[in-house]
Amino acid sequence: MRLKFDPNLQFQIDAVNAMAEVFYGQPLSEGDLEIGFKRLDWIFQTELGIGNNLILDEAALLKNIHLVQEHNDLEKVSSFQGRHFSIEMETGTGKTYVYLRTIFELYKKYGFKKFVIVVPSVAIREGVLKNLEITKEHFLHLYNNVSYDYFVYDSKKINQVRQFAASNHIQIMVINIDAFRKTLEDKDEEKKSNIIHRESDKLSGRKPIEFIQATHPIVIIDEPQSVDNTPKAKEAMETLNPLCTMRYSATHRNPYNLLYKLDPIKAYDMRLVKRIEVASVLSEEYFNQPFIQFKAVDNQNGIRAKLSIHVDSSSGPKLKNVTVRSGDDLFVRSNERENYRNSYIINEINAEPGNEYISFANGKTLALGQTQGGLTDDIMKIQVKNAIQEHLEKELKVKDKGIKVLSLFFIDRVANYRSYDEQGNPVKGKIALWFEEYFNELIQKPRYKDLLKFPLEKLHDGYFAADKKGILKDTSGTTLADEDVYNKIMKNKEQLLSLDEPLRFIFSHSALREGWDNPNVFQICTLNETKSEMKKRQEIGRGLRLPVNQQGERIFDETINRLTVIANESYEDFARKLQTEIEEDFNVHFGAVSKNAFAKIIQVIDDQETTLGDEKSKKIWEELKQQGHIDEDGKIQPKFNPSDKYFEVILSPEFQDVKHQVIDIVQSYLFSEHVVNRNNRKTLKINKMVYLDDEFKKLWDKIKPKTTYSVEYDTDVLIEKASKAIREMDRIEKVKIVYKKAEVDIQEKGIVTKELRIQETTASYGEDKVNLPDILAYLQKETELTRNTIVRILISSGRIEEFPLNPQKFMDSVARLIKNELHQLVVDGIKYEKIAGQEYEMRLFEETEIISYLNNLIEVKKSVYDAIEYDSEIEKRFAESLDMRDDIKLFVKLPSWFKIDTPIGTYNPDWAIVKHEDDTLYLIRETKGIKDFEKLRNIEADKIRCAKMHFRELKVDFKMVVEANEV
Repeated sequence: MRLKFDPNLQFQIDAVNAMAEVFYGQPLSEGDLEIGFKRLDWIFQTELGIGNNLILDEAALLKNIHLVQEHNDLEKVSSFQGRHFSIEMETGTGKTYVYLRTIFELYKKYGFKKFVIVVPSVAIREGVLKNLEITKEHFLHLYNNVSYDYFVYDSKKINQVRQFAASNHIQIMVINIDAFRKTLEDKDEEKKSNIIHRESDKLSGRKPIEFIQATHPIVIIDEPQSVDNTPKAKEAMETLNPLCTMRYSATHRNPYNLLYKLDPIKAYDMRLVKRIEVASVLSEEYFNQPFIQFKAVDNQNGIRAKLSIHVDSSSGPKLKNVTVRSGDDLFVRSNERENYRNSYIINEINAEPGNEYISFANGKTLALGQTQGGLTDDIMKIQVKNAIQEHLEKELKVKDKGIKVLSLFFIDRVANYRSYDEQGNPVKGKIALWFEEYFNELIQKPRYKDLLKFPLEKLHDGYFAADKKGILKDTSGTTLADEDVYNKIMKNKEQLLSLDEPLRFIFSHSALREGWDNPNVFQICTLNETKSEMKKRQEIGRGLRLPVNQQGERIFDETINRLTVIANESYEDFARKLQTEIEEDFNVHFGAVSKNAFAKIIQVIDDQETTLGDEKSKKIWEELKQQGHIDEDGKIQPKFNPSDKYFEVILSPEFQDVKHQVIDIVQSYLFSEHVVNRNNRKTLKINKMVYLDDEFKKLWDKIKPKTTYSVEYDTDVLIEKASKAIREMDRIEKVKIVYKKAEVDIQEKGIVTKELRIQETTASYGEDKVNLPDILAYLQKETELTRNTIVRILISSGRIEEFPLNPQKFMDSVARLIKNELHQLVVDGIKYEKIAGQEYEMRLFEETEIISYLNNLIEVKKSVYDAIEYDSEIEKRFAESLDMRDDIKLFVKLPSWFKIDTPIGTYNPDWAIVKHEDDTLYLIRETKGIKDFEKLRNIEADKIRCAKMHFRELKVDFKMVVEANEV
């Protein structure tokens, strides 16, 4: 099985373009820089190679940065923050793919060839290497079989850096920050520095770092908050002599020149990651035995221990943290709770690092982190059983869809899964025994008996580090022993996704939490003998990525894309911790609406689309505040409750047409919309009264045919529109070239330069008689138009004389404008025809299970299911109104599998309705929060225009509505 990569995911293209556009105006032919080595006092040896060269000055880069930030709705930086550029992407959305594709885009547009990827850990390094391996065929196809090499820097193979410098092809080096963090400052202490900073006979007496420095590599930093997070690490980054740094992370500490942001909220709203649901298993209610959790020890002001115990109160026992010293009696500290009467007096507290423990007068001893009582084992047993059951239910749901289901268990002690007897033979730990017991119990049930026909011992396995004798052990996740574990995980990625591979249940150490994931992890269960201290975002990050089928294709079915976390804490506690982490990491504040929250809402005024902007957004914000829906800090108040039947928002007449969008935006600021409680899950049931009704069958017969489309447009119209757009574009200016002359000296600390001369000039390619690129070939490749059509567009535009001033900028600008006009003509000229014998089958309603949650369900009587799952306040009110109307016989929210093909992606219409007037009407209606939505020129509006032509071919009435009274 091979993973497939979709090159057309717009959010990834946007991230790639954001970085590429920073260099807009850089001529393609100026991307190479011939390099050589020279000492001041003698010519040591000249070795020619190819490095990167950047002609744009800081002013040009800052202008580009501002344009990109404006395009991506980001706050503009007030000043140039150096050649450091940041992209922020949520875990699971393809961050690594994006920066790898950016490498090829920068080569294609500007000719840059030398790239260094710096990573913070072995885990992330192995992940990058795996991505380079599995994307190779994809990028070769996408970028016309361009030649490129990649390798991991290895201090034992330092000749690779010579090849890196000398090659005229794309070179990608992956290196861990620890491989060059220790620089050589004192020749007498040479052995303390990394090998990369030491002179080598294999490199003619030079240091490996010199070959990298001379190329001016573009340095890509994966997780910069973990790479250059100290002054020493920042110095080490500078020793690479980077042309610039491109920084990619989900959680930047310093987002220098931020160009693109896809935070967890946006990723979730765009359905780019799985929905998170929490199934909680609690122990706090078990008060029948003495509960003690040893949480911390402190010896700064005498030796003290922090315990968690049950304390009696007027309303019953409560869990409370207490600080104790030697001699304290837990019977007294618990307000004389009877369970602690039997000699629970602190006998000794040991604070020795690595050997912390607390002992009691009754002989009981607890190590740091251990728990007594509270039914810890019983809680973990329930977690294991629930995780297996959730897994089997998911197996049933995807049984015929070719999707492998994986469950991931994090444990804090390897011995709980795999232990050893006195002879050193491996034996099953308690968790492995529980797993096999509950799996055998559940698989016997008639519902599951046809699933997973593999030997039980092959269905589960552990990924743990081992010592030299092969004995599994607890590790921190960063040791050399962990390297083999990461290799095993990464190299088995595709194998794990194959249905023929029996392994379904993976047990791993809590320390192995970063740098690796698997898209088909659907259940995550943390089995710690204490509450998990792992960050929630790290925990769920292992399973956020969207799953793939056996063809390696991503699955975008929201009924499948759910990640269930079986947690040893309440849903409320888990959600609160996750919310706090997201707020801290991303500087977002749930429940607090910003004054510019509504600025991007679009209105159509006099047939012209316009955004509300900051001033009108502030006006709406003030109106919401005056009505008590938010307070003076923007915090959402209890009065804002769209589920209340008497709920109402009153806005000024100028904002009436966007009221529903305002409500949806405010609602999106609530964290409860993003993580759901597993206990609120509901499976929708077929309403047989509607499903078997003849009227529904007639409705379905009208809308079920599938269609194919063709496109017709007038070439002369395209030439007229495209040439007009080119005539109106900004003037192309000459390239500004900064000429700098400097002496270069290679010293012990690295390369040192001294500027001798700086000269600024402009270049004109036509005047210098430099070979110009083939503009017709370039535009033909970008637009797929004939050379004749392109020539006519260029001549008609009257701007061709600007081509020699900056060829690459001219070609990119023209290609973009032609494609925009072509896109609109394609949509406007689309025609649909029925495909004989192909249709949407009605039986899929029975075969496709819909699972949703109570917070976005409304019960109805006139639809195919007993409830409607709504995505917005508009859809909810629309369904409520239709269900109450006497003239509406039945209606259905069309399921996600009902998709219409369009040139810009598939489209899922909203509602199919049967209405009784003088005649029976069969209708398709699309609900949007804005009148005249079809007049907009965006992707969603273009898809609706295509859908209208599809239903015209089927002779079905299709319209856009805002309210149900328009039906």
